[in-house]
Amino acid sequence: MARILAIDYGMKRTGIAVTDELQIIASGLTTVNTKELLSFLKEYISKEDVELFVVGEPKQMNNTASESEVLIVPFLEKLKKQFPNIPIYRVDERFTSKMAFQTMIDSGLKKNQRKNKALIDEISATLILQSYLYSK
Repeated sequence: MARILAIDYGMKRTGIAVTDELQIIASGLTTVNTKELLSFLKEYISKEDVELFVVGEPKQMNNTASESEVLIVPFLEKLKKQFPNIPIYRVDERFTSKMAFQTMIDSGLKKNQRKNKALIDEISATLILQSYLYSK
């Protein structure tokens, strides 16, 4: 089987998580500068088999699209164009940043380590991917 890759898209940084080849475990992969995201994905997919992109869908509490969805839609169009054979699945990402921060606290990271926004983005991508895996 191929991996599933999750994306927590952000204006500056994008968190990325992947499954193992059996699609059982979601693990944080990295955080990349959003401007370099497509080139990172090209390189990663040239080395690893990816069968699905899971992309966070920011929503407001009333279930409407968040303002940041306007930034994600053009990225999704580029992603579809660049990788036409890999489907894209959207997952509600409400509260993932808060859950990521709580995960950092629960794992015993010190206060200055919890200020690492790149780590929060990577953990958020992992939570998005876990959410997808649980819903399968």
